[in-house]
Amino acid sequence: MSNFLQLGLDEWLMKQCHAMGIAKPSPIQKHCIPPILEGLNCVGCAKTGSGKTAAFALPILQKLSVDRFGPYALILTPTRELAFQIADQFKILGKEININVSVITGGMDMVKQGHDLTVKPHIVVSTPGRLADHYESNSTFSLRKIKFLVLDEADRLLEDTGFAEQLEIIFKKLPEKRQTLLFSATMTPAIRELQESSEKKVFSWSQDAEVMTVEELDQRYVLMNADVKDAYLMHILDSHTTEKPKSSVIIFTSTCKYAQILSMICEELGFPCVSLHSMLPQKFRLSALTKFKSDQVKILIATDVASRGLDIPTVDLIINHNVPNRPRDYVHRVGRTARAGRGGLAITLVTQFDVHLTKSVEAYINTKLTEHPTNEAEVMKILTEVAVARREAEIRLDERDFGEKRNINKRKKLLLEGKDPEKEEEERLAKKAKGKEEKTREQRAAEKQERKLKFKNKFLAKKKATKQKK
Repeated sequence: MSNFLQLGLDEWLMKQCHAMGIAKPSPIQKHCIPPILEGLNCVGCAKTGSGKTAAFALPILQKLSVDRFGPYALILTPTRELAFQIADQFKILGKEININVSVITGGMDMVKQGHDLTVKPHIVVSTPGRLADHYESNSTFSLRKIKFLVLDEADRLLEDTGFAEQLEIIFKKLPEKRQTLLFSATMTPAIRELQESSEKKVFSWSQDAEVMTVEELDQRYVLMNADVKDAYLMHILDSHTTEKPKSSVIIFTSTCKYAQILSMICEELGFPCVSLHSMLPQKFRLSALTKFKSDQVKILIATDVASRGLDIPTVDLIINHNVPNRPRDYVHRVGRTARAGRGGLAITLVTQFDVHLTKSVEAYINTKLTEHPTNEAEVMKILTEVAVARREAEIRLDERDFGEKRNINKRKKLLLEGKDPEKEEEERLAKKAKGKEEKTREQRAAEKQERKLKFKNKFLAKKKATKQKK
C-alpha cells in the first residue's frame, strides 16, 4: 500500500498528510490504520520517529468526521510536553473538520480546564494525574461516551507504579464498549500481558528489527574520568557548535538539579540554552520548549521528561550526560534525533562507573557504540574554568533552596494521608541502607567465590605442570 487512500482513509486526510510533508505511510501506519478503521483494538510497537501518532490520529479523525460529537477520544500520555505535541498534531491533521482539542495537564489552571471539559471537546489529551484529579474534585463532565482510548508511550504508563492508581480511577469512568489503542517504541511484558488478558480481538503489530535504533543514527561514546565529565561535555559542545552553528542539541541528564546546574554552567561559558525538567513551573517548561523548537535557542538541557515522543526536526545531536539505568530509556533519548529518515548523532559520556551500564545498553540495542574523537589537551585547558562555573552554579542553587518546594509538597501529601513524614523518611532511609548492605554482602560472597575458583584453577594448573615434569 503506497498511499493513504489505499489504507481506507478519505482524500481530505491524505491532503492534510501531504501538507505536513508526509508523502507516504510508514510501516506502522500501513499495518495499524486498516484494523483500527475496522473497529479492532490495536497494539502497535515501532522504533522512535516512525509516525506512531499519525497511526492512531488519522483513523480517529476519519471516524470522527462521520460521527461528530464530543468527547470522542481520550489520549493518555506520560508527559505534559508530549500531550501538547499530540494535541498540535490532531489540530493540524483535523483542521479540515474544525475539531476542538483540549489538553489537560498539571501546572495549568484547573478551573479553566474543568470548563474546557464541560463544553465537550472532540479530543481530550491528558496526563493521568491531572485527569484523575478532575474526577476526584469535579463531576460536571463525563467521558462515558468516548469511542477511543489511546495509551501513547504505553510501556511507561503501564509499568510506572506512579500511574497505576490514577489509571484505575480513569478506567472506572470510561465505557466498556470502546476501542483501545496502545502504542509504544518497545514491546514490554506489561503490554503483552494486557494484550493477552483482553476478551476482545486485538490486532498486534511490532516492527521486526534486530537493532532497536534506526539505521540513520550514528551512536558513539566518550570514555573519561568522572571528575572531568563536565569539561568533556563543554569541549564536545564547543566543537559541534563551531562546526555546525545551525545544529540543535539536546543534553539529557539524570536529575532536575543537574539539569539546572548544567544550564547555568552553559550560560556562564557562553552557550545560550534552556532547561526542561519537572521542577520548573509549566509556563516556563512550555516557554523553553517553544524557544528551542523555534530555533531561538540551539541547546536544550533536559531530564527524561523530554525523552519520549517529542519531534523536533532540527535536532541532530543528542548528548547523554549520564548512561541511563534502563537501556529502554537510552532508546527513547536517542530517538529524539534521526527521525523520519533524517540522520543524527548520539554521544554518551561514559565514566569508570558506567561501563557495565554501557554494556547493557549495547546488548539491548544489539549495536556497539563507537568511540567519538576528542582532544584531551583542549579539555585540560578549560577544566578549571568549568569547575569554577559549576561551583558557582551550585552555590546559587543552594541560596535559592532549589527543590525545597517539592519536599514541602511531599510532606503535605503524607500529612493529608494521615502519615508521619518523619517516620516515613526514617523507614525509607532504613530500607535503602538495608538494600545497600545486602548488596554489598552478596558482592563480597561472589568475590570470595571467584577468588577460591581462581586459586583452585591456579593450584590444579601448577599440580599438572609438576606431574608433566616428572
